[in-house]
Amino acid sequence: MKAEERWQARFRASRMTLPMWARKAPNRSVYRSNATGTWEVYAWDRASGATRQVTEQPKGTANAAIDPTGQWIYWFADTDGDEFGCWRRQPFGGGPDELVAPDLPPGQPGGIALSTTGIAAISLASEGAFRIHMVQQGEPSRLLYEHVEAAWVTDMSLDGSLIAINHGEYGDFRHPALRVVKQCGEVVGELHDGPGKGVIGLRFAPVMGDRRLLALHERRNRHEPLVWDPMTGEQREIWLKDAGDLAAEWYDDGRGLLILRDDRARSHLHRYDLAGGGLTLIETPHGVIDEAMPRPGGNVEYSWSSASRPPVIRSTNGQVAVNSGGPAAPPSVPVEDIDVEGPGGRIHALISRPEAGTAPFPAVFLLHGGPTSHDRDSFSAEVAAWVDAGFAVVRVNYRGSTGYGSAWRDALHGEVGHIELADVAAVREWVVARGIADPARTVLAGTAWGGYLTLLGLGTQPELWAAGIAAVPIACHETSYEDEAESLRAYHRALLGGSPDEQPERYAASSPITYVDRVEAPVLILAGENDTRCPLRQIEKYVARLAEHGLEHEVYTYDAVRGSLVVSERIAQIALQLDFARKHLKSQ
Repeated sequence: MKAEERWQARFRASRMTLPMWARKAPNRSVYRSNATGTWEVYAWDRASGATRQVTEQPKGTANAAIDPTGQWIYWFADTDGDEFGCWRRQPFGGGPDELVAPDLPPGQPGGIALSTTGIAAISLASEGAFRIHMVQQGEPSRLLYEHVEAAWVTDMSLDGSLIAINHGEYGDFRHPALRVVKQCGEVVGELHDGPGKGVIGLRFAPVMGDRRLLALHERRNRHEPLVWDPMTGEQREIWLKDAGDLAAEWYDDGRGLLILRDDRARSHLHRYDLAGGGLTLIETPHGVIDEAMPRPGGNVEYSWSSASRPPVIRSTNGQVAVNSGGPAAPPSVPVEDIDVEGPGGRIHALISRPEAGTAPFPAVFLLHGGPTSHDRDSFSAEVAAWVDAGFAVVRVNYRGSTGYGSAWRDALHGEVGHIELADVAAVREWVVARGIADPARTVLAGTAWGGYLTLLGLGTQPELWAAGIAAVPIACHETSYEDEAESLRAYHRALLGGSPDEQPERYAASSPITYVDRVEAPVLILAGENDTRCPLRQIEKYVARLAEHGLEHEVYTYDAVRGSLVVSERIAQIALQLDFARKHLKSQ
């Protein structure tokens, strides 16, 4: 298979998310798959083996849920892939769709919580406010919660009596408080640990009448599990010897917790026994687990991959739990770990080297989004495409990344953007000094926050980069704030200490448009016409400034915010990026 066919085959290979099953009907599951070329929602009856496609939207479907009784499948239907729309539902066995809350206007989704009683809690943001509504079919919706600061529904107890809400009322969306209320809005309990110490709600216990809520706290400057009874106030902190980026889930009987821990770009599964307090390692292959869920009976199903091996849904009983169908994606190369001393501490980075050619290689520094995210030893068709094209791929878990403790994540304040790029520059110096990367052929690239850092790096570190590729970037924080979705405004305020009116100097100092006259390298910008996260107008302002200065640039626009949900669009974008890099590195 030729290199181009191989990298495109990775994108076209059928993939699926970990099936979610109904708490009280575990043979009824939903998952998302790209089998048709667009990520859509599917129903799976485990008893009969039957599957069926539930949704069919031109730009794909990103959010879905199944109610605890297994009767209804819910999903968010947006307009033109712009993440603005309404929740809909359909019977598990098929039938006509219906609006979940026909009396509510469209909004940006902030989650959905479902109960066995048929009542739902849905979060929608619009017009400068975050609202949570209680919804039951055939009845008018009821406003449960409203605030100008970001909030989202976390979960609802199985009997529908308690609703958990994460909120940023105390001024720090990045470190939310956790509140539990009754359906009437009466506050039952709240956890707020103060500045810089968020409490993130996860799930109520999966046992009828059990009021315990599983959450993550940061009282020891890292995420750790907490079991809380909001009615009595009783809290049980679960201390972990090792902690990185954590997720946790209840076992079906409510007697144990499944803990998924990311440490240095790899995943580890543990069972914590609530009765005895013991923590037991669950053996899994070396790599990354994106999601994991205990099944009734104690087995755990999980979605696994590594940089060299494509994703698969496994079970701890030793079997592949479900096959996505179709040809498997071609494998790729394993990653190498490096640790580099940086200006703010030791930086962990990953390197993928091409199998052909000799060092020093042309290199692409592929910066992750978020910024509260991190790069891992998981399968990436994008990384593999660059490797097949002869590039070394360097991924840096800069300050602001998750997975390395709260202090590393929260080091991103003050000189936002410049902090991350200082770490990227340190890693670049390391790989150049060791002959891995050719200093004259280094490309800076990324999507969303990674795209923002790309534009900022081209203007503040022009001597380091031969070309830049920025997908859906922030180019001007102030203009982006004016046009973006409400949740992103809240994040901007938390990250930069206020709104543009309150912190004009910080917004300007961290904006790529401030440094556009210093850009030297050619730049490719990809932008979604309907993007509410990185709006088009602020990108157009940046491009106009590039043109004023006679700087070489190309712009590609597409008609959605989430081109990655449509496989053909994703392939077109990667091909464009590879061609751009090849063209501009030839003369170096």
